[in-house]
Amino acid sequence: MASFFYMKKKHHHKKKSSFIKKWSAKLHLWFGLSVGIIVFIVSLTGTMYVFKDEIQSHLRKDAIYVKKESIIAKPMSIEVLREKVSLEVNEKYPISSVEIPLDKNKSYEFLYYEKDKKAWNYFDEVKINKLVYVNQYTGEILGIYNEKYDLFPILKSIHWSLLLKADLGKYVVGIPVVLFIIMLITGIILWWPKNKKMRKGRFSFDWKNVKTWKRKNYDLHNVLGFYVSFIALIMSLSGIYFAYPWVKNAFNFTLSGSVDLPKEKEAKSPDSLLAKNNLVFDLTARETKKLYVSSSSFRIPLNGKNKKGKDLKNIPVTVYGEEGKFAIRNQLAFDKYSGKLLSNKPHQELNTAEKYAYANYDIHTGSYFGFIGKIIWFIAGLICTSLPVTGFLIWLGKQKKKGIKA
Repeated sequence: MASFFYMKKKHHHKKKSSFIKKWSAKLHLWFGLSVGIIVFIVSLTGTMYVFKDEIQSHLRKDAIYVKKESIIAKPMSIEVLREKVSLEVNEKYPISSVEIPLDKNKSYEFLYYEKDKKAWNYFDEVKINKLVYVNQYTGEILGIYNEKYDLFPILKSIHWSLLLKADLGKYVVGIPVVLFIIMLITGIILWWPKNKKMRKGRFSFDWKNVKTWKRKNYDLHNVLGFYVSFIALIMSLSGIYFAYPWVKNAFNFTLSGSVDLPKEKEAKSPDSLLAKNNLVFDLTARETKKLYVSSSSFRIPLNGKNKKGKDLKNIPVTVYGEEGKFAIRNQLAFDKYSGKLLSNKPHQELNTAEKYAYANYDIHTGSYFGFIGKIIWFIAGLICTSLPVTGFLIWLGKQKKKGIKA
């Protein structure tokens, strides 16, 4: 009786397992056919974007680095440099910010950036995105780059929104990415071997006796899909973190026990009643360099506006800890009239959710794990790009086979 009960239980488990695999196969197919083309585009553009910093550093090296003979003890005033750039570039929009490297051999980067909230596509939404490299010792403009029409910002927009307005496009891309996550999970379920004998053939290619391209294509989809699935999940989850507040809230709650990140209070100072010091940005830069000597660079807003276009009550300065990364950030605030330091929030004082919020972009691009991480992410991106293609070919082969039988 006991053995009969055991057999019934075992048989029931098999039925349950086959039911899960049956529906996993259906979802995998339906979602693959419906969003495969978007997954292909998003994966390809993301893969092409991975080595953006390395490629641009090589192509723009004459603009990024100043001539050694021009390096003197003290750079020119930021205000003087800003006026010089404004006159020479002659744009109707004000300069948004300046990024100052701690490396004396590198030039200052002045950025023009304005957006049109009413636009529906990338090219209309971005009014201007222009980067100007300036030798801070001589005031010489070393390079002007119209980032709006540069390859990498366009690739980023395709990846993020399919060239639609950012707020609209994140849903157009975000929904397929959510479905792709389900496809990854169902793919792992379908890949999972029933027993130890079948497990051997699931981890590698054995093409010695395989002659048909259909079988090879199936193995490529099956084996490569399994190996990339875990990294692809990280890529996808870190991607929809940007798109959907509920994903970000879930991360925040999991990491720090609160849905919301701590809100920064804009510090006020009595000095704000005084007349503005013309050297306020230089005082800000000087104090920042003293506090964070070993950092990579820092960004100072020059137009007095935040990302939403509202007036700033002070001068917020973001200090980046490592070159090519956004994970380690220190936040400072200075009085916008006197340049007096109002607040200093080092990276180590952030809670876990705040640290992850800054690190998420680096995790998404692979840069968080260094150059080796970028290589792994690049290879994973290529495999993700291939999955909709190999998957479609598997489906097409089955359709043709059904047609022949009929």
